[in-house]
Amino acid sequence: MSEVRTIYLKEYKAPEFQVVKCNLEFELFEEYALVSNVMKIKQMDKQHKNISLDTQELELVELWLNDLKLSDTRYVLEEESLKILNVPSEFSLKIINKIYPQNNTELEGLYKSGTIFCTQNEPEGFRKITPYLDRPDVMSVFTTTISADKKKYPILLSNGNKRALKELEDGRHSVTWEDPHPKPSYLFALVAGDLGVVSDTFTTASGEHVDLNIYCDKGNESKCAHAMKSLKKSMIWDEQKYGREYDLEVYNIVAVDSFNMGAMENKGLNIFNSHYVLADKDSASDANFMGIESVIAHEYFHNWTGNRITCRDWFQLTLKEGLTVFRDQCFSADLNSAEVQRIESVKALRERQFVEDASPTTHPIQPDSYMAINNFYTATVYEKGAEVIRMIHTLLGEELYRKATDLYFESFDAQAVTTDDFLWAMGEASGQDLTQFTRWYHQSGTPKLDVKESYEEERYTLTLTQIIPHAIDGGEQKPYYFALKMALLDENGREMKLACESQQRLNDGILIVSKESEEFIFTGLKSKPVLSINRDFSAPVIIIQEQSNYPFLMKHDSNSFIRYESAQSFAVATIEGMMSGKNIETDFVEAYGYILDLDIDLSFKALLLEFPTVSTLMQRQTEVDFEPIYEAKEKLAKHLALRYKDKLLEIYHTFHMPKCDDIDAQSIGKRAIKNSCLKLLCSLESEDVILMAKKQYENSLTMTDRIAALDILENTHAQFAEVALADFYARYKEDTLVMNKYFSILAASHREGTLDRVMALQNDEVYDEKVPNLVRSLIGVFARNYKHFHAKDGYGYKFVADKIIEIDAINAQMASGLAGAFKIYERLNPINKKCMKNELERVLSTHTLSKNVYEIISKILKINHN
Repeated sequence: MSEVRTIYLKEYKAPEFQVVKCNLEFELFEEYALVSNVMKIKQMDKQHKNISLDTQELELVELWLNDLKLSDTRYVLEEESLKILNVPSEFSLKIINKIYPQNNTELEGLYKSGTIFCTQNEPEGFRKITPYLDRPDVMSVFTTTISADKKKYPILLSNGNKRALKELEDGRHSVTWEDPHPKPSYLFALVAGDLGVVSDTFTTASGEHVDLNIYCDKGNESKCAHAMKSLKKSMIWDEQKYGREYDLEVYNIVAVDSFNMGAMENKGLNIFNSHYVLADKDSASDANFMGIESVIAHEYFHNWTGNRITCRDWFQLTLKEGLTVFRDQCFSADLNSAEVQRIESVKALRERQFVEDASPTTHPIQPDSYMAINNFYTATVYEKGAEVIRMIHTLLGEELYRKATDLYFESFDAQAVTTDDFLWAMGEASGQDLTQFTRWYHQSGTPKLDVKESYEEERYTLTLTQIIPHAIDGGEQKPYYFALKMALLDENGREMKLACESQQRLNDGILIVSKESEEFIFTGLKSKPVLSINRDFSAPVIIIQEQSNYPFLMKHDSNSFIRYESAQSFAVATIEGMMSGKNIETDFVEAYGYILDLDIDLSFKALLLEFPTVSTLMQRQTEVDFEPIYEAKEKLAKHLALRYKDKLLEIYHTFHMPKCDDIDAQSIGKRAIKNSCLKLLCSLESEDVILMAKKQYENSLTMTDRIAALDILENTHAQFAEVALADFYARYKEDTLVMNKYFSILAASHREGTLDRVMALQNDEVYDEKVPNLVRSLIGVFARNYKHFHAKDGYGYKFVADKIIEIDAINAQMASGLAGAFKIYERLNPINKKCMKNELERVLSTHTLSKNVYEIISKILKINHN
């Protein structure tokens, strides 16, 4: 492995040259692609006479400076750079190079997904297409001409508006696209293929006509309707909420099967993982439909928060991603149940980002260094970044937040900027001093908030102490500044009127927390109140409370998140008590029955009934051992199922409607609650209940119901599972997206022999190690199967380590994603830790290891890179 260099934010320097205009011509053939790149370049720093372009894995054919063809004495071509010597202050540079997309398994740059040519250039893929100043602060106007065999590739797409079509010799044709908006190279896109299309139109608020097209493999056109509907909703929402209109004549989306990420916001030509576009009632679950709506919106919202205004450098990634995740979360909340959306967002944050924060790979939302920038497309940058924007929204309020975002768009349109520029707009428009708030951008780890209460003579004192984790290098970090939503409830659950001696720190039930420790004193309270704290999860902190009022808050708090949080906390306390040898908490059992009887939104009710995940319980252990977690959860599930069997059966039969395939909120809620009840009932492993699951699989129309039933059968009844899975396979083996679900169910199974079955599935004719979705569904899901991945014989670790080494040679980005499964290493019990260490060291000793995987595993093992 070659020496890995660390890139530091402090080393940032403005570009020495800017590309004013870029004209690209692509000649696509089956064996190769010929790229002609003509750039008008302007010198920005007169001290630099040589220009160094980023390049990787390219075959240089010709190089011209103005009208002079350069000999090899005028340039230096190295492994990752092309340096042209003695250039003037303004000049034209023409580069002709050859690339081989059909051999590109890393899926960065120009590659083939099946028979489709497509691109993925964020963050540094464009340098694999042609030499360029491949950095986000170099923004240019692009014109792109693509030529190819017309029969094989009738559809030729790129960024911007279509400007010319030509018929060429030998059955070829060309299309020219022009994007009038300056953009960095990472937003360049190209697609060529024989594709089906679904088309529609949209008229902007100012009356501009926009053509909308979603391209996909022929035969899948009927699965694009939900995505198109979601796109139009997104366009309307962004106009109404942020005043942002679309700015081109056409908006194109292309769905491809081989894609490293979820989707990519390329200007005017979004390229999507087909998982987030294609859906119909037979093949997609309720979660799939919701996910498509969210991701379609996310990529559309990037048009302003990411494209029109982009990042100065990759350390600013959360500038576009944190803000855009917050925007898509608000969009989903406005269109669906706001309470369910908020809880689901917090669940995702805790499952992924809190684990990351507690690991050796912890980093701020704005990292200060990296080896491979692909490794920082993380839950911290995205989901925690969104929580930071949400805190700003809470501090400013809706009106000032809108004023601040308007100022941001007006001030920085068509620029590459920093998080400081965004914070300037927030502070300037609102008049708030956000200096201390910036610590959320630069400090790592999840802060804890210790809560102490006292009540005496109508005075209630709330003492809040911030417990700030050390940085990864051991350095101390400082207290945060944030808004904390809270309420005090009387004995009937009514919110009490608050009079705070620190009145300047109280506004509509919001406290401003800014010190390491501080007191908030409330007066005139006739009885001791019950505290409802961190309502709506207003701050991404861990609350530590000695006194618990879980049953009271579950029943009486008007805040949906607090009701959910109390139910979860009560369940956590019960399970942890069982793990330490205590009996099942009877008050929790009674509270669970209370929830079963509630007449509330069914999707919300299903969330209230959920058990804490293994990940949630694992995060609370000083030394992680998964076996007692599973034992306690299984024992509690059986106890509740036995106690409330009749009620669970009643709920199931009331809401089980096998012939209903509607995807409205009410139908989704009915499926959510009855599948929760069925899953709990099946913990009894009784024949009558398992037969219900079998019947549900056989008779239900929706994928949601079939998948829920398959999962239950796989974990409870091997014979029934074998029959159902064979039926599922026969029905869907030609549909790769559905087969991802098939592999996931088997990889997540708790039955004995799961590892052997996963290993055997690699030889299935449907499975392809070069397709990221399939790798994630089989290997990735197994790596999150705590029961078998963390088996004490170490075979789970060995298997995943083998796959990391193997896949790293094909696709380093996928391999480093799998390596993240080992982040828990430091906190494991001695038996597991020893087994995991052996495998980590084995991976690290691989001679050809990529910098992507090296960065993750060297951090896990705490190898000093300095």
